[in-house]
Amino acid sequence: MTSPEQPTVLLPGEVRMPLLGFGTWQATGEAGYAAVLAALDAGYRHIDTATMYGNEREVGRAVKESGLRREDVFITTKLPPERVGRERETIEASLAALDTDHVDLWLIHWSPTSPGEGIPVWRELLAARDENMARAVGVSNHSISQIDELIQATEENPAVNQIRWSPSLYDRQVHAAHRDRGVVLEGYSPLRTTDLSDPVLVRIAAAHNVSPAQVVLRWHIDHETVVIPKSVTPDRIRANADVFGFSLTAEEMRDIDALGG
Repeated sequence: MTSPEQPTVLLPGEVRMPLLGFGTWQATGEAGYAAVLAALDAGYRHIDTATMYGNEREVGRAVKESGLRREDVFITTKLPPERVGRERETIEASLAALDTDHVDLWLIHWSPTSPGEGIPVWRELLAARDENMARAVGVSNHSISQIDELIQATEENPAVNQIRWSPSLYDRQVHAAHRDRGVVLEGYSPLRTTDLSDPVLVRIAAAHNVSPAQVVLRWHIDHETVVIPKSVTPDRIRANADVFGFSLTAEEMRDIDALGG
């Protein structure tokens, strides 16, 4: 699925998800297309998009024109809240825009506002998976109790929960609760929610001759948490992908975990 230096996590159905992904929120039009192409060129093999981002067509074109085989690129997209009741129509539109016959992961993009609200939507995602339109399905922005509600109703665990995550948001109990349920934690806005001038990150970065941003991304990977940094700047895209030449010590990991208060 991916090159050897790209660590992956195993989802249900023997689906391997690269721990490092490329986020595409706000990367639209030609700039979005160019950013995804640059990311694939830099070694990313996991691209995260969403119906709401309005860039599925650009993502699909970049994957097609990268010269990579479709099976070597992991593609995630997401169902927006206004499409409830039109799930099948939405995934079909996503597949057409992405110019592929399946996505690797399809997520419910929002957190339900009332008990039970997410269950029928979750059943529709499971149906799409069973029809091979998505290899795996999951959720985004869900609490553990909301995940438990879906599991109790369907006996099917979301493969992934994509939430805001970074050293400053680190919560050992939330991390463990996902692991206990076999739900992969995927973090978005890893750098936006981090103080990259924090002395702990600066010290650890200096020890490895890397940047604090690279330390933050490596911290996710060493925790086996999927991370999806976003950038449209080629240099930064390349730097964010260059996190496989070092790893953090157990003591460094503990020091970074402690930033979560």
